[in-house]
Amino acid sequence: MDDAGETAAAAAEAWDRQSVWSQAANRLKRTIERARTASLLLGMAGALFGTAASQTLADRPSLGRVLAFLAAVAVGLVPVVGQRAGPQAVQRWTRTRSAAEALKNEVYSCLAGVSPYRGAGAGRAMRERTERVESAAVDLLPHTRGIVPVTRALPAVSDVDSYVALRVRRQIDGYYWPKAGEMGRKVAVVRRVEFALGAAGAVLGALAGGLEVEGAAAWVAVVVTAGAAVSAHGVAAKYAFQEMEYARTAGELRRLVSRRGAGDGGPEADDAFVARCEGVISVLNDTWMIKWTTE
Repeated sequence: MDDAGETAAAAAEAWDRQSVWSQAANRLKRTIERARTASLLLGMAGALFGTAASQTLADRPSLGRVLAFLAAVAVGLVPVVGQRAGPQAVQRWTRTRSAAEALKNEVYSCLAGVSPYRGAGAGRAMRERTERVESAAVDLLPHTRGIVPVTRALPAVSDVDSYVALRVRRQIDGYYWPKAGEMGRKVAVVRRVEFALGAAGAVLGALAGGLEVEGAAAWVAVVVTAGAAVSAHGVAAKYAFQEMEYARTAGELRRLVSRRGAGDGGPEADDAFVARCEGVISVLNDTWMIKWTTE
């Protein structure tokens, strides 16, 4: 096999491994998201059932006891379910995603033909770097068990200009800006729900205090608890942080492309440009790892 064939084969192998790691990261993230949603709903259900029980025990004791039982179960399950979204779970997810993104970085750099993949020995360098990435995450390999690579061709990148079109611009317009918009919408939903619950609490408080409506005061605590749970969910999911980071990364990549132009500079300039672009993408991943695992 000639050097070009060896390079293509090594890149294809790394691309398959990237698919496996990416799927593993997606699976771990879904588990965390489901656990957070379940914890939110269980906490709200516990408050709802608990208050309903206090309102019905006197007149309908059987129903009140059932509601009290359901409240206890819901509240008791919150920490159990929450463990699946705890710090260790988040760390496994972020490190798995980091491995997937590191492999993608290497594949695109290799296909673009920049350092350290310029000239002879590119295939060997690709395999060495693939092994290095996976060795750093060897304890996470069990999470990739049973995952089959998605059948897909290598990106049609053959130089730096095609790298700009298929890697950088696609990330900007097809991923980062849309994701920033998605996170922005989630932030807006959380804020609207917080406002609605706050308004409901105020109305219930007025009914209880001003009009002395029987039972209204007890439901104020439910609404307050629900509002706090929604706020905590939004903070845990870091929607606002993600919106800012997606937008920041898209803007930085766009500035790099704008400054470069099309086909400008020689090999050293190309090497530096690709390194800067991949660096910006890596900074996003590194920032996420720090943010998710330290709070």
